[in-house]
Amino acid sequence: MTEILVLYYSLHGAVKQLARHLAHGVESVPGCQARVRTVPKVMSERDAPARLVPDAGAPYASLDDLRQCAGLALGSPTRFGNMAAAMKYFWDGTLDLWLEGALVGKPACVFTSTASLHGGQETTLLSMMLPLLHQGMLIMGLPYTQPELNQTRAGGTPYGASHWAGLEGKHPIHEEERRLAFAQGRRIAELALKLA
Repeated sequence: MTEILVLYYSLHGAVKQLARHLAHGVESVPGCQARVRTVPKVMSERDAPARLVPDAGAPYASLDDLRQCAGLALGSPTRFGNMAAAMKYFWDGTLDLWLEGALVGKPACVFTSTASLHGGQETTLLSMMLPLLHQGMLIMGLPYTQPELNQTRAGGTPYGASHWAGLEGKHPIHEEERRLAFAQGRRIAELALKLA
């Protein structure tokens, strides 16, 4: 089986939901499966120490998850137009992969969720692409042949799937957002198969 790593960080659950839709898209491609992983929250000195294993949900990602995958879908909520600190911290620890060239030539895509409609979806997606480009990955977006890109009134960009969660993170994923996330998962799986 060709394995696609769906790696995300989600605080209120919206990015986790998008990750699930991307994983379904990956697994709609015969011969492909999704490996869903997350990263731990970055804790300040005044907070309790982070758990070594999450209480529930996806396991924490390891460098071996990245080494072994045939492709990557990377998701993070928007934090001031950038990826969340937890995801940035994880990527800051991938120097060994960079030295090995372990990710060179693998396809990758990005996805996000924001509290406000114009809260930095596209800048967050672009910020997540930067470490992937430095790792030598091949960045894949969403083409306008996906009709939902022209129909959506919430999330969805050619840079990657996105979701408008609202200030309290309670907006459900709209049908167009779901379809775009599914399409992006399917697309990254098909591309990984072609490159293999």
